[in-house]
This record gives sequence, C-alpha cells and structure tokens, in this order.
Amino acid sequence: MNGERADSFLRMIKQAQRGRLKIYLGYAAGVGKTYKMLQEAHKLKSEGIDVVVGYAETHGRKETEALLEGLETFPQISMSYRGIDIHEMDTAGIIARRPEAVIVDELAHTNVPGSRHSKRWQDVEELRSAGIHVISALNVQHIESLYDTIEKLTNVKVKERIPDRVIAEADQIVNVDVTAEDLRQRLSEGKVYIAEKIEAALENFFRINNLEHLRELTLRELAAHIDFRQRAAEKEEMTANPDQVMVCLSSKGPNSGMLLRYASRLAGKLNRNWYALYVETSKEKPEKIDAHTQRLLGDTLELAQELGATVYTYRSDDIVGTILKFAEEHRVGHIVIGSPGRKLPYWKRVLGDVGLAEKLINASRGENIVVLNTRRM
Repeated sequence: MNGERADSFLRMIKQAQRGRLKIYLGYAAGVGKTYKMLQEAHKLKSEGIDVVVGYAETHGRKETEALLEGLETFPQISMSYRGIDIHEMDTAGIIARRPEAVIVDELAHTNVPGSRHSKRWQDVEELRSAGIHVISALNVQHIESLYDTIEKLTNVKVKERIPDRVIAEADQIVNVDVTAEDLRQRLSEGKVYIAEKIEAALENFFRINNLEHLRELTLRELAAHIDFRQRAAEKEEMTANPDQVMVCLSSKGPNSGMLLRYASRLAGKLNRNWYALYVETSKEKPEKIDAHTQRLLGDTLELAQELGATVYTYRSDDIVGTILKFAEEHRVGHIVIGSPGRKLPYWKRVLGDVGLAEKLINASRGENIVVLNTRRM
C-alpha cells in the first residue's frame, strides 16, 4: 500500500511540473476549432496571460485570419523537402521563449522529414514537459483506436493518427459542434475548402451519413473522456486495481492492429491498465522466422506501445499456461485474443485437438476471454 501511495505522489509531482493540455475536438474540418482556439487566446491575453501562436492553420478563412491580429505569432521554421519549402512549428524556439501558453493547431499533423520530431503531438509533449500549457485541435478520425471504425463507416483510411494516451492525458477536451447540414452549407459557401475542392468533398467525405456518424463518435469520445477523468480521480484512493486488460499477440496473427485497437478501447472504457503479451515459442525464434514476419511482429509491438500498452515478451512453448500465469500475476480480468489465421485441420479436430482460443477458455480461471474476429478486414 505504501508503495502505491508513493507512486501516486510521484505522479502528482510530475503532473504539476508539466504544462496542461486542452484539446478542441471536432468531427470534421470546418466546424470551427481553430476559430475557437484563437478566441480563447485573445481572452487569455486580455487577462494578462503570456500566450503565443505556435502554429495556426487558417486555410485562408478570412474570419479566422482576422483573429490572428493582436496575437504574437511565433516565427515558423522553413524547411526544404523535395524542392518544396515547407513551414513547421519552431518547438525549440518556443521553449526558449517560454510563454505561459501556446496555440498549436492540427495535433495529428506529420512534420516534414528532418524535423525535430516526426509528429506534432510529440512537439506538444516536449512543450508540456517544459512547463508550457498547450491549446490544440483535433478531428475525431485521427484517434488511433478508432481507425477501424472510421474506415468501416466512411471507407476512408486515415493516415495521420495519434496515440490514445495523448487524448487520455488531456486535462480538458472541448467539443466544437455544428449540425451536419450547417457544415455542408458552410462548405458550399466556400468557408471550408477552396472552390476547386468543394464538389468532390460534398460527394465523398462530407456526405450527410458520414458526418452524422463522425459527429456521434465525437460525442461518445467526449463522454468517455469525462467518465475516464472522473474514475481516474477515484482510482487514486484505491489500493488495488483488479480486472486489468491484456491482449495476446502472435507473430503471424492477421490484422493485429484491429486486435490492439479493440483492447485499447476496452481498457479505456473500464479505466484499467492494459498489457500486450507475446509468447515466443521455440518455433518462432528470430533465426527461425523470415525477415517479413520479424518486421510485422516489430511493427505490432511498436503499435501496442503507441496505443499505451505495457508490452511483455516471454519465451515458452506452453502458450496457454504462460498467458494464464501472467493474468494471475497482473490481476488481469479480461483477455483479448484474435481468431486463428487458419482453421484447425479437420483430422486434428477428429482426434480431439482444439485451437488456442478454445484451450484458453477451457483452462481459464474466471477471466473473461474475448475472441475477436480479426480475419475480417
């Protein structure tokens, strides 16, 4: 108990030293996130807060550009990439300037190769580590664990994504909301994209059904965050955390990303820690699997870390026994496993053999076993 209280106090110290993070969350471009951020910057300035604009993407919108007047806009860095000059936020310069707060638009942005960090959310983490408060903006489709859901609903593969832990660590999330009909009207009037992009946008991503689905996801995400923050406060008073979540990984498991995102969402809903476990059998030693499989496994373990899992790798030929022992030692109540890539041959089933998932279910000691159909894409 004393150790857990010490860890809790250490977290409080670290949190006090870090800058706060506020995110304006929307369901699509054009709902008004940047506008709201800049309005808040003016309010902070009027109250004597030292605030600068580190990066703001106005997309040529006159009303938004007008809000930049009267605010200190920190100079950006100009970088050349494939013969094109690209401007990125000067993270090091802002840290040296040390404002109390900074506006950082487009949290999911990918920086140009050669930048200080590959992703803008990493720039934000560095700013916060320096004690600078950050106000940023994000669309719901850029949240990593929602990737499969977004693709299924909109048929769009979102390339720029941020780890769920960035959202979980936000001190405040504000939903910027307009109706789908109003957003389409704004788009038609040229207030979102330039004229050449309007028709294609209306016929594709900005269809009513798409927007309504995204809007609902955004509201759910906001509700989940509020619930998470409330339970996190209660959790500090708890001395034990039963019912943790673990996901079992395989070197050749199909669609491991879907499996990890499901486990991440489940852990978030339950407000529990979660673990990713890979059991390396004698048949899966590095020298026995091909380079392609090794690369896939490495990518899977890296994604697990990005989504916030604590990753463990054990060596054993007793996969079921290792999983259940780990579950017992880490107070795991929910075990997530993917469906096998190939069905067990008929002759093995005739002889009484069963697959890994069924073995795990038969040998479990009260844990909830979730078998996710990862064969579907």
